Amino acid sequence: MPKMKTKSGAKKRFKVTGTGKVVAAQAGKRHGMVKRTAKFIRNARGTNVLFKTDGDNVKKFFLPND
Repeated sequence: MPKMKTKSGAKKRFKVTGTGKVVAAQAGKRHGMVKRTAKFIRNARGTNVLFKTDGDNVKKFFLPND
């Protein structure tokens, strides 16, 4: 039976913390920043911990080796 491969797109987008949570970049900041409020831009800085169920799905289907 072949080994399960980690999806290479997920490698670049997600990171698993030491406690097993999944961290991802904030969404909605690629383009159209002129129409976004200053508060949104400020709050969407850095990374964000995914909800538990979303994180579990990412670990199960996209990051099987983490």
